[in-house]
Amino acid sequence: MLFVQRMFQEHIIRRGRRYIRRLNTWLLNSTMQSYWDEIENFKIKMFHKLTAKDEKVLEIGVGTGPNMRYFAARNVNVNLLGLDPNPKMKKYARKAAVRAGLNPKNFRFMQGVGEAIPLDDGSVDSVVATLVLCTVSDVNQTLNEIKRVLRPGGSFIFLEHVAAEDGSLFRLLQKLLDPLQQIFADGCHLTRNTRECILEAGFSGGAEIETMSMYSFPWITRPHIYGIAYK
Repeated sequence: MLFVQRMFQEHIIRRGRRYIRRLNTWLLNSTMQSYWDEIENFKIKMFHKLTAKDEKVLEIGVGTGPNMRYFAARNVNVNLLGLDPNPKMKKYARKAAVRAGLNPKNFRFMQGVGEAIPLDDGSVDSVVATLVLCTVSDVNQTLNEIKRVLRPGGSFIFLEHVAAEDGSLFRLLQKLLDPLQQIFADGCHLTRNTRECILEAGFSGGAEIETMSMYSFPWITRPHIYGIAYK
């Protein structure tokens, strides 16, 4: 009887998770377009920091490949490594690479997490992360791994949403909504001080960070930062 109860509970939990994923997908598709439109210009500025010297690039959290067109705009021959914890993203990322005009032979998908990047020390020219550090389990460990895999002089290019100013009403709202955000947005945290984490991570070449406010839904994720840090 106890076994049956446990199986029933696990079934309910699995169904609940599926419904949450479906709800999250619906919310993203139906309400996020204005956000993606607003963030477009900042992504263009961010990817403009990639240079011809960045021949081998790692993207953390490649997902379905929404950034492929930005990579292609900079260098269609770039050797791109896409890291993601979800192996099901592989086929979508590959299709996105082809649609963007990237050479399929130059794209490799890797299953893994930012806290343990499956690459050798100093093996990539640049690391890219967009809206990723809000979801990793350990920001500082992820930044250490980014530094480890970058070659000397390599760059970390990023765009992230961060916590609002301490003591502000907006920060209080973020703190209150943070538990729900983690449930409905795949572990996304609203109150992370990612800017400070990057500045304190020990990038020997320094960091250039710009702050911007986003006015589209979801307004609770403002402000955002984007920039570049050098090893």
